[in-house]
Amino acid sequence: MNDEGTHRARGTSAKRVPGPTPPPPPSAPPRIGAPAEGPPLDEWLRTPRRPQDPGIWRYGYTPRPPERPEGVSDRSLVVGVVISLLSGLLLWSLWRNGYLPYRLVPVKLFTPGDWWYAGSFGGPATVEGARALTVYEAVLFGLLVYGCGRLGNWSELFRRHVAGRGQPFLAVAAAVGAGLAQLLVWKDAVPVLRPALILAAAVVGGENFQSQTVVNIVYTVIAAAVLWPFALLGHWRELATTHLGKRSAARAPDEALPVPAQVSATAADRWPELRAAGWTDAADALTAEVRTGRMNDVDCARLRHAWAAGRGHPDRLAALSEAVLRAGGAAALHPSGRRDLPRRTARHDLLTGQVRIGRCADDAHNPYARRGAGLALDPTLLGTSLLAVGPPGAGKSARLVRPVVESLALQALAGKAALLAVGAAGAPLGHDDAYDVVVAIGDPESAHDFDLYGGTTDPDEAATVLAEGLIGDVGSLDSRRAATVLAQLLGPYHAAHGCFPGVPELRELLDGDPHPLAALRASLEAGGHRAMLRELDARARQAGGAGDPAPVLADRIALLDRPAFAGFFTTGEQARAFSLRSLEQHPLRVRVDLPERGHAEASRLLTRLLLAQFNAITAARTDRSLFVCLVLDDATHAVTAETVRGIRRLRSVNAGVVLALRTIDDVPENLHTPLLGAVGCTMAFSGLTTWDGKRFTEAWGKEWVETREVAQHTVFADQPFTRALHALRKLVTGKAVTRDAVTVRQVERERWSASELAYSVPAGHAVLSLTTVDGEHAPPLLVELGG
Repeated sequence: MNDEGTHRARGTSAKRVPGPTPPPPPSAPPRIGAPAEGPPLDEWLRTPRRPQDPGIWRYGYTPRPPERPEGVSDRSLVVGVVISLLSGLLLWSLWRNGYLPYRLVPVKLFTPGDWWYAGSFGGPATVEGARALTVYEAVLFGLLVYGCGRLGNWSELFRRHVAGRGQPFLAVAAAVGAGLAQLLVWKDAVPVLRPALILAAAVVGGENFQSQTVVNIVYTVIAAAVLWPFALLGHWRELATTHLGKRSAARAPDEALPVPAQVSATAADRWPELRAAGWTDAADALTAEVRTGRMNDVDCARLRHAWAAGRGHPDRLAALSEAVLRAGGAAALHPSGRRDLPRRTARHDLLTGQVRIGRCADDAHNPYARRGAGLALDPTLLGTSLLAVGPPGAGKSARLVRPVVESLALQALAGKAALLAVGAAGAPLGHDDAYDVVVAIGDPESAHDFDLYGGTTDPDEAATVLAEGLIGDVGSLDSRRAATVLAQLLGPYHAAHGCFPGVPELRELLDGDPHPLAALRASLEAGGHRAMLRELDARARQAGGAGDPAPVLADRIALLDRPAFAGFFTTGEQARAFSLRSLEQHPLRVRVDLPERGHAEASRLLTRLLLAQFNAITAARTDRSLFVCLVLDDATHAVTAETVRGIRRLRSVNAGVVLALRTIDDVPENLHTPLLGAVGCTMAFSGLTTWDGKRFTEAWGKEWVETREVAQHTVFADQPFTRALHALRKLVTGKAVTRDAVTVRQVERERWSASELAYSVPAGHAVLSLTTVDGEHAPPLLVELGG
């Protein structure tokens, strides 16, 4: 393997962590963003990231428009339009043929009486009366068109079937409508042209109509007035602007883009927090680095975090400012000297610490406001721990574990987190170059070993953690008794040799081999360790008794005493073991490869031990500024009663775990409910069984929903005319005349049933429930992974 300096540095322990290697030659770091090309860094910094509900991808988030009530069906809409149109034509025909009584009464009330013949049906008697009637008919025609349009819901038909198709269909449809309207107007099929000419003559004077120029102007105005509403409906102006802009860009592809307006001094890419504190020179230097492309998103996140951590310490800020002026975006580098990962597979936003894993599906189970929104994870969610369950091939490793590990590795480079990723050799957890320490247990070329005792020198603490890893999954044994047995051996051995025993020595002591025990006793007597001699005597008295856990401990430790692990788990001065205590204060990226093939039981034992050590070390650390996370790609048989209690305490110490399981049954049955209650985030992948789904259903609880029960009762008419109307209505709508009896009530239902989780979650999807460390909740959401 390529060690790349610190990645294979030997001698990593609690007091000796991988030191920094000389940074790579100065070069422009990769552009921001993730897998694909992102926007320029200055634009990325200025993009708003407003606070949102838990799990929403905040980068450039735009809320969904309010939900519209469910509209009428297309058939009802078309029928309504046709009926309103036919009704309008019928009314207009009755009007034009004089079948409507008192039709001229309104116009006679507002005009002189000598313009009309006497009587209610008397027509115009003068030229002025005829003109007034023409204008009156035009006004009534406009009101009739408006009324029919409102009653028939013409606007909804236009919005749904014309405007909804977008450009250029909208513009073409508007042009066709405009041509038809012009034809009807100039053919005098609708009362528009003559009333317009009468009103124009009344305004400009009849004698001016003798001029052909005036007539042409009036005709032009009428034609433009007819076209104007169709131009607005078809968005002709926007379409023309877009088309001309594309042609201009095509004609001058090599011209420089216009310079954007002067950016405000409070813009994020101008480092306003440094300017506000008076460090203007450092802010100007970083602004220049951003504009010239010599920084990336990791640099921005790292320097912002360093600035935030240095507040209240003027000496630190002065040193940071000097480093920025000297090295620019390469100031305050990670100990490894790295400024980015070799490769990214997910979208990251390091300013918020989010990694996008998918988007909320457009499904009835999801709240309307969440549908289509991006879904992301961040330390505020991972701090409550996450449990993911799904069968092999569901996407746990590729679509959840890999993005989370990648995000935590980037945050470690920014100095905000420490990562411990554990998986089988060959698991998709990233390349070796993406880590500072790679512990490949069972690989002779591995530069690092694993410390079974977690870097502690306290025999009782070491015995407690080691006992949890060795026999924590054995329900018939008490881990406290096992810890006592181990302490009775580890304490004397450490007192005699200055270190804890290796695997072969510990196995011999647990087996009760008289020669190692006699040699240990002699060393203790020579050193005068009377207290430890009493411990050894107590172990000798208890050996072989009923319920003695030593034989089981010996059998379990024998799993690690195999030729494949020769040279591993060593102790003493020559040990090259890596201790998890290095994660306490250093933003390390650590990966542990387990020998899954051929040594499955040993891998599960080591996984339990890693989880137990992680819980113990994170709970005891004093500096909790770093977010520390353990990611288990396969947590099968790794969860015990004690580790569940430890997971529950992690959220208060700025730490979390991510556990991936194939099924809930990989955890002892008595721990199903405690485990689901200990983690704040749960994730059910597609392909889950109904038995597993039932556990998630119980954990997610129920919610109150409003149900509407509609009972339709057929209406029977007694009168012939009413029956005829009902027959006509059935012919138009295709449905019998019914009366609805609606019952509305509140009922409590499961958010997701076991059957829905087993059979309704599509492939490539998962149902995710979220909780932040502050206690904010998000309901179970159906997520399209990778979206």
